[in-house]
Amino acid sequence: VQLQASGGGLVQAGGSLRLSCAASGGTSSSYSMGWFRQAPGLEREFVSAISRSGYTTYYADSVKGRFTISRDNAKTTVYLQMNSLKPEDTAVYYCAADPTYSSGSRYLTKRDNYDYWGQGTLVTVSS
Repeated sequence: VQLQASGGGLVQAGGSLRLSCAASGGTSSSYSMGWFRQAPGLEREFVSAISRSGYTTYYADSVKGRFTISRDNAKTTVYLQMNSLKPEDTAVYYCAADPTYSSGSRYLTKRDNYDYWGQGTLVTVSS
C-alpha cells in the first residue's frame, strides 16, 4: 500500500489544520492507521492512531482534546483534525499503516509496529 499525506502548512498559534492520508494499492479498512510526527533534532513520536473499524482511537497526551483522528474507509483516507495548534506542534507529520490484526494502545503507539509510511507533510505553527 502507498500512503500520501497532505494538508500541512503554516498556521498561527491557536489555528487549525486538517491532515489527510490517502491510501492506494490496498484497502484502507485492512489497516490500523497512525499519525506520527518528527520535529528537528528529535525522534519520531506517536500522535494518534485509529483501529480498522474506526471505532477505537488513541492519542498522545500532548494532543488529547485538541486533535481528532478519523477515517473514511470508502475513500481510503484517514484524517487528523488539529485544533488549537501550538508552536510545539511544529513538525513533519507522517501517516502509517499496520496490516496486522494487532490492536490496543500498547501496540498502535509504537512506530516500529507500522509497516507502511507516507512521505510526511510539514506543519509549522508560528507564535
